Amino acid sequence: MTHNLIAETISIKGHGGDEIEAYLAQPTDVDKVGSIVVIHHMPGYDEQTKEICRNFAAQGYHALMPNLYSREAPGASPDDAAAVARSNGGVPDERLVGDVDAAMKHLKSLAHANGKVAVIGYCSGGRQSFLAGCRLSFDAVIDCYGAFVTVDAPAESPLNAKAVVGETPNLSAPLLGLFGADDQFPSTEQTAVLEKALTEAGKEFDFHVYEGAGHAFFSVNRPSFRPEAALEGWGLIFEFLGRTLS
Repeated sequence: MTHNLIAETISIKGHGGDEIEAYLAQPTDVDKVGSIVVIHHMPGYDEQTKEICRNFAAQGYHALMPNLYSREAPGASPDDAAAVARSNGGVPDERLVGDVDAAMKHLKSLAHANGKVAVIGYCSGGRQSFLAGCRLSFDAVIDCYGAFVTVDAPAESPLNAKAVVGETPNLSAPLLGLFGADDQFPSTEQTAVLEKALTEAGKEFDFHVYEGAGHAFFSVNRPSFRPEAALEGWGLIFEFLGRTLS
């Protein structure tokens, strides 16, 4: 069933009480539903990720995406804001967690929220989703090809990102991981390291690695898009959310 929805740009108080922009999509024909914090990829708070929020709402979930670059480039285009963020080495982890926490609290305050919240992220957002799942209390965590979870970003990377695999024992919820076999960040070897850490920590997780897919295989506007992997991945996401947020 596809639901009617509304989507709008709002403001929330993020880390440190800063006013930041966010994109909220909600179904209009539901009673009590689960919610999802959507963490955008390194290219930023763009139309493609807003469409992901609307997709979640059409499937009956509240979805909220905080603009992680609100402070660096208020009012700038996604490309310009992402360029500023890259020049700064990305978003500091502490600030990211604060912004995601604010988004989660806003979702829980909505009239039709059932109190259960997931977090999903893509690319750098996949790492950030895992990190948020370790530092905050979620009901489900989804990592879509998150780079630099098990290794530090190399010197040539625009991101100043450190490995966060050491926080695995603190993971608060079941984890769904979707990866491309041809990806380098994370590589299949790096994904195996995370799988081992999760197993040793006794965490519930489900990993899927797609042959013939590399990084950003969900991105419909990029050459990396792989429709077969993305279609199956979306099915797994909604199955996972149906189990964890109902």
